[in-house]
Parts: sequence; structure tokens; C-alpha cells
Amino acid sequence: MGHGSGMSGGAAPWGRRSLLALATALAAGPAEAAGPSLRAEAGRTRLSLPLGGSRIAWRLVAAGAPPRLLLDLPGLAWTGPARLPGAGLVQAMERQGSGASQRLVLRLAGPVAPPVAREAGGVLLIDLSPGPEAGFRRIADGRTLAAAAPRGPLPLVVLDPGHGGRDPGAIGARGTQEKRITLAAALELKRQLEAAGRCRVLLTRSRDVFIPLGERIGLARRREAALFLSLHADSAPGARGASVYTLAETATDGFSAALAQRENNADRAGGLRLPSVPPEVQRILLSLMRHETRTGSERLARLAVATLGNEVPLLPNSHRRAAFVVLKAPDVPAALVEMGFLSNPQDEAALNRPAHRARVAAALAGTVHGFLAARGTSPSQRG
Repeated sequence: MGHGSGMSGGAAPWGRRSLLALATALAAGPAEAAGPSLRAEAGRTRLSLPLGGSRIAWRLVAAGAPPRLLLDLPGLAWTGPARLPGAGLVQAMERQGSGASQRLVLRLAGPVAPPVAREAGGVLLIDLSPGPEAGFRRIADGRTLAAAAPRGPLPLVVLDPGHGGRDPGAIGARGTQEKRITLAAALELKRQLEAAGRCRVLLTRSRDVFIPLGERIGLARRREAALFLSLHADSAPGARGASVYTLAETATDGFSAALAQRENNADRAGGLRLPSVPPEVQRILLSLMRHETRTGSERLARLAVATLGNEVPLLPNSHRRAAFVVLKAPDVPAALVEMGFLSNPQDEAALNRPAHRARVAAALAGTVHGFLAARGTSPSQRG
């Protein structure tokens, strides 16, 4: 990929992360904690939720009809039942999602004033008090009411809208160009991620221009991205549904190999530039980097399949592997998402609808948040 590897010359190739930190990242998984509890007293209600000793990028929003609070908890898994009784101002609690992407829904007995949330001693505390219906309607619009306080620069996510410029990508029966669908989806995903405020977002292209494959990866490597997500909507006879791909030199099947060959032919970029160190150090370094990166890429793909499966049809064997050039950076976890196939009339029609693309983006935003939390990345580790 040879563009801006950020590891040239004799400088230490992993200056930003020690081997101890690498081992921690490799072993990272969802934090385990006890479940939430409620206490009602003097007309007020307090939710207490242990965070399992880890920093969780929680976020609290309100929704109406019926009134409820939604607490997003990427990277937190707790023991106990999925449904819990309420107390005071909370009628009931329900856990939604699974693994590293979970949400706690607080079904309210009535409108409440803006909640007061804080962390104390590894426990998230949310205090509720009664409020006017008109006031609750004003805050029940999806805005962030409270969230984990940022600590240092937020992690960077690089989104890659496939194709562009002189390379239209696949073209559907109705004339839909893949490059336009991928850009529209990436812009919507960027909007949703930035609204949540838990990461920074950079696009490899924000308009209809051609970007060589190696430069797309080079951008993510130069900026030390926490992850790289490439969006596509290819063409394949008889195929329908979303799917997710991670790197493998030997494809899992002929279908995946053909897709990779088609995408890689967009240009002839190739070849990794390794740091200028002795050959034996290069081998050790590359082995460690690839192990960490592929572990992260596999986790990213599993999350993407799980979240997409709640929103859109999936291709059978939804997680596949092939030698896509855009997935070959040795130091940035990466996945390629086929949002559907423009060769399928139903997929083509769906991908042309902004509401459908928004659902896809919402699922992928959940993927990104879950990945960043579950891998134990603190914002100060990746910039």
C-alpha cells in the first residue's frame, strides 16, 4: 500500500504503544458488571449501574410515545435477567442488544425533568425527578442528554466510500451507480457517528473523485485510525443481502474471491512498505501487528453482522474472507461491508431510499461504538 505508512527511517515503529499495551488490547473484551438497580425516595428515583471497572462510552437520550430513556452501553455486559421491574418514576427496565452493543431502556411512569448523570466509584448514577410533559417533549428528540466525559482526543474512524470519479463501480438495472450509493451511505454514517460524539470521522472521499486503493489505506495509516470501514454495493448474479468481509489471502469461497478481484482491479496499487529495521525485527514486528489487526478485524466483522442482521436481509454465510487490497493495512483493523447488491432489484430499490440507508448507517454506527468500547481502546491510545 506504500503510501504514508508513518513508519519510515530508523524511528521506533510502535512508539505510540508498548508491547504491554498491545497484549492488553489483544485480550480486551466486553467489561462484565452487575446489573442495574433502582431506588425511589421522596418522589425521586436513582438508577445505579456498575461499569465493571472499565471506561464505558455510555450515552443517555430520551424518547417519547411512550416516555422512556435510552442508555447506550457499548462494551458493557452484565449478569442477570434482560427485563427488570421498575421503581418510582421507572415502570420497568429492559436490556436490548447483546455482546458489546447493548442498550438499557427505562420505561417511565410519566414525564421527567432532564436527568442528572455522573460516574462515582466505577458506578454510573442517573437521578430522575418529575417534570412537565411539555418539557419532556422538548428533550425527547434523540439529542444526547448526558454522556461519558471525553478524555483526550477521540479515536479516529476512517470510512471509505467505494469507487468514485471515473470508477463508477457496479451499475444496477435501473442505472444506479455504486459510487453514489456508497458516498451517500458514508455521509449518513459520518453524520450519525459525529452526532453521538464518541469518535472523530474521516472519509477517504467526500465527493465524486477517484482515489487509488493504496491511498485510501495510506490515509488511515498516516492518521493512526482506530478502524477502517469500506462501504460497497456490488453486483453478483443471484446474490441479495448485506455481507461483511475481512482479509484472507485465500478466499473462503469463489464468490468472495471474485468480489475481491473485481474491487482490487479498480487500480493496481499493492505492496506494504515496512519500516527500515533489520529483517528479523521486521518479521517479528509484522507478525505482532498482523495478529493484533486481524483479531480486531474479525471482532469488527462479527459486530457488523450482528447489528446489520437486525435491520436488513443478510447474504448467507454473512461473514466471509478474501484478499481485498483495502483490507491489507497491517496496523489498522478493517472490514469491507457490502450493503447489498445492485444486481438485485430489491436491494437496488432499498439502497436508493434514504430511510433504508439511514437504517444501515445506524447499524454500522452501533458496530463502530461496540468495537471501540470492546477492544479497550482509550482515546489517548489512538488519535
